[in-house]
Amino acid sequence: MSTLTASPPAATPPAARRQARRRRIRHVRPGDVGIGVLAWVVGIVFFFPVLWMFLTGFKQEAQASTDPPTFVFTPTFEQYAAILERNFAPYFINSLTASVMSTIFVIALATPAAYALSLARIPRWRDSLFFFISTRMMPAVAIILPLYLIAKNVGMLDNVTFLALMYTAMNLPIAVWMIRSFLLELPKEVLEASRMDGAGLFTEIRSIILPMIAPGLAATSLICFIFAWNEFFFAVSLTATQAATVPVFLVGFITSEGLFWARLSAASTMAALPVILAGWAAQKWLVRGLSLGAVK
Repeated sequence: MSTLTASPPAATPPAARRQARRRRIRHVRPGDVGIGVLAWVVGIVFFFPVLWMFLTGFKQEAQASTDPPTFVFTPTFEQYAAILERNFAPYFINSLTASVMSTIFVIALATPAAYALSLARIPRWRDSLFFFISTRMMPAVAIILPLYLIAKNVGMLDNVTFLALMYTAMNLPIAVWMIRSFLLELPKEVLEASRMDGAGLFTEIRSIILPMIAPGLAATSLICFIFAWNEFFFAVSLTATQAATVPVFLVGFITSEGLFWARLSAASTMAALPVILAGWAAQKWLVRGLSLGAVK
């Protein structure tokens, strides 16, 4: 009795691959090439300030202030060492603590609110949505005095927890609107099937809704984290020494004697690094979350 064995697929010869590559090149339209070149140029133009800031952090102060700019130099870690000697770690920890705490609070509060305003459809839900977004229309300077007095009276002035609560109130309306848009794109058939199978409210949220909108929650969390990390006005107004954040630390390099460009660039690079790393680590979830519901 003979057995049939499947032969492995033949490898594509190099000549065939070269011919296929030439065919693809011939089918590329000039307009596509122009759009690609334009996209690269725009990307380089937007990225160049960040690259220049990164390079300036490795210069001496005399090299950072030359006109014309110094492009060829010997890199040095002197500026980074000086930043660490200025006790940068407490500012970094305060920023990280306030940003992470506020992001957790925002997601925990915005998810049930968005559910009530999208799938449950509470009465007068349009008025509630407008109220949420209207809180972002008031300038922060208009409410800083009452907030300062409240923090002083309750003994939470210059406190990281109070700063995290301010960031939570600042980002909550945006998070509610974002998560609501993700919930509205959920297939109604899946929710109806789960209810017919006897799934309760908490089971439906935990087992069906949250896994399906997880990319959207990741995107919302990252955006709220970035907003909290970059916030300056509340931090400089409600903190002094114990709860000051990284943006407040960066202002210390702007003095009446001028700007310390190299040291400021090094500090800015260290301040931007956590956000860049978070965005890079969550880029897959971020793209999926921001495109959720874009194509039906």
